[in-house]
Amino acid sequence: MRSPRYQPMDKMALSKKLGLSPDDRGVLREVLRDLEERGEIARVRKDRYVLPEAAELVTGILQVHTSGSAHLISERPGQPDLYIASENTGTAMNGDRVVARIEHPGLLERDRFRRRAAEPERREGRIIRILKRKSDTIVGTLQRSKKFHYVIPDDPRVIHDIYVHPGATPLPQPPQVGDKVVVRLEEWKVRHINPEGEIIEVLGPASAPGIDMLSIIRKHQLPTVFPETVLLEASGVSEQPHPTELARREDLREALIYTIDPDDARDFDDAIQVEETASGWRLGVHIADVSHYVTPGSALDKEAFERGNSVYLADRVIPMLPERLSNGICSLKPNVDRLTRSVFIEFTKAGKMKGARLSMSVIRSAARLTYKQAFAILTGEKSAPLPVTVPDRTESIPQVVVENIRLAWKLASLLRKNRFAMGSLDLDFPEVKVWLDAKGTPVKLEKIENDISHQLIEEFMLVANEAVGRETRGHSAPSIYRVHEKPDEEKLGEFRLLVRNYEYRVGDLTQRSEVQRLLETLRGKPEEYALKIAFLRSLKRAVYATTPIGHYGLAKVNYTHFTSPIRRYADLVVHRVVEHLAEKKQKVAAADLPAVAAHISLTERTADDAERESVKLKKIEFFTQAAARHDKFPAIVMDVRNYGLFVELPDYLISGLIHVSSLADDFYTFDPVRLRFVGRRKRKQYVIGDKLNVTVAKVDVYKQQIDFELA
Repeated sequence: MRSPRYQPMDKMALSKKLGLSPDDRGVLREVLRDLEERGEIARVRKDRYVLPEAAELVTGILQVHTSGSAHLISERPGQPDLYIASENTGTAMNGDRVVARIEHPGLLERDRFRRRAAEPERREGRIIRILKRKSDTIVGTLQRSKKFHYVIPDDPRVIHDIYVHPGATPLPQPPQVGDKVVVRLEEWKVRHINPEGEIIEVLGPASAPGIDMLSIIRKHQLPTVFPETVLLEASGVSEQPHPTELARREDLREALIYTIDPDDARDFDDAIQVEETASGWRLGVHIADVSHYVTPGSALDKEAFERGNSVYLADRVIPMLPERLSNGICSLKPNVDRLTRSVFIEFTKAGKMKGARLSMSVIRSAARLTYKQAFAILTGEKSAPLPVTVPDRTESIPQVVVENIRLAWKLASLLRKNRFAMGSLDLDFPEVKVWLDAKGTPVKLEKIENDISHQLIEEFMLVANEAVGRETRGHSAPSIYRVHEKPDEEKLGEFRLLVRNYEYRVGDLTQRSEVQRLLETLRGKPEEYALKIAFLRSLKRAVYATTPIGHYGLAKVNYTHFTSPIRRYADLVVHRVVEHLAEKKQKVAAADLPAVAAHISLTERTADDAERESVKLKKIEFFTQAAARHDKFPAIVMDVRNYGLFVELPDYLISGLIHVSSLADDFYTFDPVRLRFVGRRKRKQYVIGDKLNVTVAKVDVYKQQIDFELA
């Protein structure tokens, strides 16, 4: 097919051209199917096969937006994403692996500051084939019209209802209108005809406690229990490290080592140790040695690989490893012996890395701190004695630990300053923690800032990951890296136009320094969160790969994931690579690593989607309750359209619409040039950046949208 003389052929023509006997044609079919699934060849009209690039075809994963349009994320490194208009998605759904034809490269006069000739703008395409559905099941709510039953999908990106026959399949619990159900899709060929499906599971009434989270679990096909073989293997792991194992490791049990984690964390996989030396600094980052307990090919290993990572939903954790390991034997709890893999890094007084050493070790953490406790120490806030829970007792944090945390921040702040000086981008965001009662009802939303206590741990983990990445690459060891490709120029161009709508001066965003300048300009502004989110969406997604092509966001050349093996399979693989380097054991099979990297990139994406959905669902539930109570919330106008004001609630990181029809004190006209509403009689104006007080007007659970009105 790579031959210049090749003309597209179907299976029969290829079979004849290759001179195959009838018995060999089955092998050819398998080869063609395999090549097509891998995206190396594609089928065009009349089932003829070609190379994708020869026919201007792109293979990748479809990312559908709530508007119905989509982007095709290309599987080929360096190839830009392909925009797919809603009418060109066919019957493909979010997450499907598809083939698209490039139909419209488009032309746009490049931004004036670049002074270039017209260049290709955003490429557009049309889906021509679905290679593999992400899932053949959909979760939704059963409804009924006069003539038929249908299911409204939970995912607002699925714009079609699904026709069903509730009594067609015998089920332990017959489905009722209003139930959450799981539907298996039948073959769907025509976009303009609603798909049909078969109800295969009834989850329960949509309003019943816990059904919302169960729906997310089923939607993303997340595992809820460990197989018996895995639990049996975990039960056989000894609580205490064997004396022989302790004797062969570097003994750090007398060193001043401690952990800092979220308030409700139960698995602690990283601990830190900071010393000031005559020539600078010494940092020790100690990571739970999960690879000692989870060996390649074991039942634990196979299950951890399948899961790929832990999933942190609003009401529960779905761990990668059984709780006996994740919250017990591998967790770096205080005052108990724990096996670790350590990275010791030497820095100059200015915080420049001089060298690193890897070690198999044993530690005994001196204290377990929360971020809030560390923040109180670093800011000197007066507070009650800071308790830290250890097995069977509560005690105050030792003064030596308190003093060391302040020392640790001196080093961390140096590393942070140096990182940004090297071009790293400040893309940290606050998060909203949803607090639930015993029934799973949201009772409080807490905004958690990325304060200096979080930054302290973040800097140490980043530099440890970088040091290990340098080590594995320096030894040319087959390994897995965390990579983040540079963004497409066209995506940056679209983002630049958005920023200019907010009347910011912005230059060439292909220059890292200009991106840094813009992010710094946005700091503290009302629209900072919205624009940083928009910038993130213009970037490619960080993934796992076997080639260290660098990390754009962090501005690091060699970067891997090493610091969280309890919750990420990638880190477990890297630990095994490090073990080979240290002990010259059997190499990690290089041939398997690309498939491992692709798989865990996919499970990570699934986990991210599920986590975001679970938090948003609980936010929606919280604001449904707030509507009944007529609660008031501070809000900021983020955008002005001809139909209303888009506002964001900064304390809750959620946005919604104030429809122009609800502005009842005057008749308001829209000014499209200055993006504002102006009252005809009172001349009152609403513009981007205005601070308002709002109440909840309406919550659409199906669309996951909130409408507000002025309080």
